[in-house]
Order: sequence, then structure tokens, then C-alpha cells
Amino acid sequence: MATEGGHGEVGSGDYIQHHLQNLQVCKDEAGEWVWNHCAGNFWAMNVDSMFWSVLLGLVFVVLFRGVAKKTSADEPGRFQAFAEIIVDFVDSSVKDTFHGKSRLIAPLALTIFVWVFLMNLMDLVPVDWIPLAAGAAGIPYMKVVPTTDINVTFGMSLSVFVLIIFYTIKNKGVTGFIRELTLHPIAPSFKFPAIIFAPVIIAFNFILESVALLAKPLSLSLRLFGNMFAGELIFILIALIGWYQLPLHFGWAVFHILIVTLQAFIFMMLTIVYLSLASESH
Repeated sequence: MATEGGHGEVGSGDYIQHHLQNLQVCKDEAGEWVWNHCAGNFWAMNVDSMFWSVLLGLVFVVLFRGVAKKTSADEPGRFQAFAEIIVDFVDSSVKDTFHGKSRLIAPLALTIFVWVFLMNLMDLVPVDWIPLAAGAAGIPYMKVVPTTDINVTFGMSLSVFVLIIFYTIKNKGVTGFIRELTLHPIAPSFKFPAIIFAPVIIAFNFILESVALLAKPLSLSLRLFGNMFAGELIFILIALIGWYQLPLHFGWAVFHILIVTLQAFIFMMLTIVYLSLASESH
């Protein structure tokens, strides 16, 4: 048995399941909107993931916009200095990794890094605090870490995937994009008699390169989701101890800060690398 925030005893399995359940809304077979009865419904919306991801995105925009408007070279504040460190770090990462020309990549990298970091950082909030507050307000479920929702991480990776396709076609043209999928890594010969095998080689290249292309958004989404979901699950297991969880929670939180930062950095760097590959003309 486990104590959920000190409010009665519940089974360990139920406690874990409750904390892993999203607040969902969907349409039933009658076309009516229903809450939390969306099992197997492809169009179910995880409201809590959407709320926290949008809120944290707005926090990023408001904080960095405030710094940009109040920037002072004579008397920089502490947060300005901190923001400048982050901007310089991201800018140097882009310059070292991205070999094309685009005014979008650096702002995109900064947005990804800070936004993913803020979403990951919610994992450090004790697992019972916000769900208990939500329960007191009549909200039965509340997951506060958007990156533990595969829908959020996959949605972000799909946005990057669209940019990969866009930059590939922009820099290499439609024919260049098709050539990348069909003429690599094995270059077919179009001279007789080797031309007989060209369709087979092209088909093989297309299958191989299509898998490699589709693996990019999958690797982005699953890596971030897997690491953050595992971290959240460990916090939940620690919380099963009850009121004696704080020392263990603190110890894992200190270590988890590294994971939170590292996963944001990896998502940013992979995005830059993928877009750099899409922008290289050769």
C-alpha cells in the first residue's frame, strides 16, 4: 500500500497508473465531447500536456523578450547575464555544426533548447504537489511534464522533419531530393549491360534512404520521451515511500538535473545536425 500525499492509502499499482494518466478529452461515438474515456481513440487530446507545453513556451517568450527589451551594456542584470550565456552557447553550437546559411537556425535552436529544458525541468517538481492541487480543484488527472508524453515529443520531431524536407528541397531542388533517395549510397550505372540492374539498385537505395530519413524524427521523439518517462517513473516509485521520500527525491533530483539539461541539448544538436545535412549542397 502507498500513501498518496498523505491523503489515504491506495494500491501501488493504482497510484502509479493515476500519475501516468493524462487528462484527456475526445469525441465519443455519438459525437459528444467526453473527458477521460478516450481509451483507443486516436483523436484524444491530452489537455494537460498541451496546457503545460504552451504555458512553458509562453514563459520562455516572456522572459527572453523582457531581457531583450531591457538589455543594458552598462549595468546588466543577473538574468540578462544568464540569458546571454545561453544565447552565446547556442550560437557557438550552431556556428560549429550548421554549415549552411539560414537566419532561422539559431533562433530555432535557442527556442528548442530553452523550451525543452523548461518542459523537462517540471520533472523536478514533487510528483504529488500539482496533481493534489488539481484534484482539489476537481481535476482528476494532471501530468505536468510534457516531454513524458510521446505525442508532444513526436509533434516537435515532426516539425523538425518538415524543416528537413523544406531545406533539402530548397537547397538541392526536388530532383536533388529524389537523387538523394535513389542514387545513394550505391550509385547505379546507366551503361549497358549494368543498366539492367539499375532499377533494383535504385529500389534498394530508396528503401534504405527512406528508412534513414524516417528514423530522424523517430530518434528525436523516442530518445527524449524515453529518458524523461524513465526519470518520471523513478520519481513516482520514490514517492511510494510516502513522507520519507524527501532525501531520495532530492538525491535523484540532483542527478536528474543533468539528464534534464542533456536531453534538451541533444534534441537541439540533432536538430542542427539534421538541418545542416539538409542544407549541404554536395
